[in-house]
Amino acid sequence: MLQELGIEQLNCLVVEPSLAQGRLMLRRLEELGVGAAHWERDGAAARAAMERLEPDLVLSAFYLPDMTGTELVRGMREHPALEATPFMLVSSETSFSMLDPIRQAGVVAILPKPFAAADLRRALDATVDHIRGGSDLGPELVPDELEVLVVDDSTMARKHIARVLRGLGLERITEAADGREAAERIEQQFFDLVVTDYNMPEMDGEHLVRHIREHSSQGAIPILMVTSEGDASRLAAVQQAGVSGICDKPFDVGTVRQLLRQMLNEA
Repeated sequence: MLQELGIEQLNCLVVEPSLAQGRLMLRRLEELGVGAAHWERDGAAARAAMERLEPDLVLSAFYLPDMTGTELVRGMREHPALEATPFMLVSSETSFSMLDPIRQAGVVAILPKPFAAADLRRALDATVDHIRGGSDLGPELVPDELEVLVVDDSTMARKHIARVLRGLGLERITEAADGREAAERIEQQFFDLVVTDYNMPEMDGEHLVRHIREHSSQGAIPILMVTSEGDASRLAAVQQAGVSGICDKPFDVGTVRQLLRQMLNEA
């Protein structure tokens, strides 16, 4: 049934303190054909509504009367019944230091205020793709037999990445908290794919890629970097180090699927 899911079946919860913005969000969702949309104006009411309504998607402002969007999504990720619920941020906030923690917690999209209807539609389509999952990584691959190493110093980010990968049929997932731990695991176990963050203590993503390419017995393994890093020179250095693909945080399942299909079928 999940493969038949469309935005017309989505049950959405909007969390927005502004009366005008809340009504606008509901109207935009209705115009796009979303199945159901509910609205709360603060984090506490939203948490109660989530447990009552079990929404397919939460769309939240960053600044709420009683908490931030970061605190709201972190609370969701720590709640067994809500940890996998897709979360979309709708905010005019642009500061990297403010947005990076919410990216690490795992969001399907970050929409600016104001946003175009086409941008919201793309974000909703990405949410549907995220919920439906499905492998389709290539005719010669059996996803549930592939060994994957996920590397990120954020526990929430690792869980989010692992959820997305499992949605694509990748079941054999090992986690590492930084590049140094990942390098040790690669010497102990064979992997078909490494998915790594960029900014990490001990050994960052660039140095991990260089280590794998230059010193590991698995030098040709495909490496996907999933990062919120925006410095072009740093990303260029990562590409020169030999990364197979780079994907932004937040990332949509379609982009990850396409990158993995290309990387794994060329390996």
